[in-house]
Amino acid sequence: MELKIGHLYPDVLNLYGDRGNILCMEKRLQWRGIDVVTTGVPIGEPLKASDFDLLFIGGGQDFEQEVLLADLAGAKTAELKAAIEDGIPVLAICGGYQMLGAYYKTWDGHQCDFTGALDLYTVGSKERMIGNYAFACDELGVNVVGFENHSGKTWLGPSVKPMGTVLAGFGNNGEDKTEGARYKNVFATYSHGCLLPKNPALADHILKTALERKYGQIDLAPLDDHLEHSAHDYMERRLSRN
Repeated sequence: MELKIGHLYPDVLNLYGDRGNILCMEKRLQWRGIDVVTTGVPIGEPLKASDFDLLFIGGGQDFEQEVLLADLAGAKTAELKAAIEDGIPVLAICGGYQMLGAYYKTWDGHQCDFTGALDLYTVGSKERMIGNYAFACDELGVNVVGFENHSGKTWLGPSVKPMGTVLAGFGNNGEDKTEGARYKNVFATYSHGCLLPKNPALADHILKTALERKYGQIDLAPLDDHLEHSAHDYMERRLSRN
C-alpha cells in the first residue's frame, strides 16, 4: 500500500511547526510498513489534486494568507473544490482552515475573498484567542488537545458540522463552543501545537479515511503510543485544572 500526500504551500504555511503533522503521518504509515510519498505544492506550482490521496494545508498569519490569494485563485481553487467534493481527505490548520471558507473580513472592514470550498466565513476581532485548548471530538469519542492563536472568528454554515465542542479555550469564535469544521472528508481546525503527534487517535482516523478511500476497508495495526498519550494526558490534566 502507498499513500500520496500533497502539502500545499509548505514554504509559507508552517506556523508553529505545523509541518510536524506531515512528519507524524509519514512515521505512522512507515511504522506500519505502508509507503508514503509527500509532495510540496508551492506558490507557482499547479495543483493536480487527483494525484494525491490526502491534502494538507498548514497555518499562517494574515500577511501570508494575502500573499497566497492570487496563486490560490482560479485553477487551484477549482482543483481544491473538486478534490473535496470527490472525498479526498483534507487536513487544514488555522489559516489553511480559514482559506477553505468564503472570506475573511478584518475588524476594520477589509475583506479577503477565499476559496469558498466550505460553507463558512471568518470575521476578525481586535483581541486574539490564544493558548492551549481542548475540545471533545464526538466522531471519535475522545478529547483533542492543541494550541490556538487566532484573531479571526469563524462561523459555520448549515452544510458544515464542527469537529467538536470546546472544553477549554476558545475554538471557532469563543462564543458558540464549536471548534473546527467537518465536511465530507475535510478535517479543519484551529489546533496548532502541532495537532497530530499529541492526538494519535485523530491521526489514525485521518490516515484510515484516506487509505480506505483508496483501498477499501482496512485495519491499521496498533502502535505503541505511550509517549503520545503521555503528552496528550498531561495537557488535558493541565487544562482541567484551569
